[in-house]
Amino acid sequence: MSTTNDEGNANGKAGGSSHGFATRAIHAGFEPDPQTGAVNVPIYASSTFAQDGVGNMRGGYEYARTGNPTRTALEANLAALENGAHGRAFSSGMAATDCALRSMLRPGDHLVIPDDAYGGTFRLIDKVFSQWGVTYTPAAVNDLDAIRAAVTPTTKLVWIETPTNPLLNVGDIAAISQIAHAADAKLVVDNTFASPYLQQPLALGADVVLHSTTKYIGGHSDVVGGVLVTDDEELDSHFAFLQNGAGGVPSPFDAYLTFRGAKTLAVRMDKHCDNAEAIVEVLQSHPAIASVLYPGLEGHPGHEVAARQMSRFGGMISVRLKGGQRAAHDLCARTKLFTLAESLGGIESLIEHPGAMTHASTAGTLLEVPDDLVRLSVGIEDTADLIDDLKQALR
Repeated sequence: MSTTNDEGNANGKAGGSSHGFATRAIHAGFEPDPQTGAVNVPIYASSTFAQDGVGNMRGGYEYARTGNPTRTALEANLAALENGAHGRAFSSGMAATDCALRSMLRPGDHLVIPDDAYGGTFRLIDKVFSQWGVTYTPAAVNDLDAIRAAVTPTTKLVWIETPTNPLLNVGDIAAISQIAHAADAKLVVDNTFASPYLQQPLALGADVVLHSTTKYIGGHSDVVGGVLVTDDEELDSHFAFLQNGAGGVPSPFDAYLTFRGAKTLAVRMDKHCDNAEAIVEVLQSHPAIASVLYPGLEGHPGHEVAARQMSRFGGMISVRLKGGQRAAHDLCARTKLFTLAESLGGIESLIEHPGAMTHASTAGTLLEVPDDLVRLSVGIEDTADLIDDLKQALR
């Protein structure tokens, strides 16, 4: 088998950074097996690996928590998609988040987070890391002065999402990286909403890129995972230590499914964007909608920044309903093609009420989301069918 091991070039022998995105998505990390000609990476369902002598490991593999060839191929592929040197795959996006935070923070340290961060990220920091003596300050990602003011002498990390979940605010990655680095802090960008197809944070100055690969990268709502990508060899060594030491790794089958999903990311993202743009146009003029939150709108406060650092504006839309919470709940209950469910980024369209679902942990805090807010993850179904579904649900 021809994968790239942890010590090698993360872009792999084929589909390196000189190739286009779709080519890298299909080829990076694995070449056809020289013995069998298999064009897909095998699922190495082995918990341990035979050694040719004490400490003489074949291909560097000894135990599946430490390393597995299927996972290695995935990590090389995902690093290539972000044009990064190193990739580490995890059993979930939250496992990746936990690894990044534990690798980069110590008791007494401070970090800056978005004032509309994903509920799971906020819960981990607020309920777990706070017990470890880590402090945090929320700041709007679209307000550079607020981020600058939030930085303290003990700030070691600035953590942003862009676009944010669920309010779709946009942060200027290049400018925020300058603020972080001026304070000798690192910048982590959760790139889940954009996907590596639409946005490349490392090229804009980020130190680490995080994805919940459950979402757009996996793309089929059939596997949970996460990844950290960086060009910083020292940071990667810390990630590798905790990945192995804490053991939050994906199974070989999960790595295979994620890799399979990544191969079609480019074509799926284009359709997600096409559908989202068409739906936004309809929702803007609908009498039941108070406002549409989408970076592709010229009136969106982050539109100019998004247009500069993203190739398109993504498949996520949030709306606020004129009828308040009741109207938001009714919309979620009435759709037929938009399935009421948490998560996002799959081929099927999903709808949810963040205040009661994905962001319930923010209730009563500075990060509490509006109760009239509904989040749409626009899938790749026929555009007209999705529009008709929303129209009938909004009657």
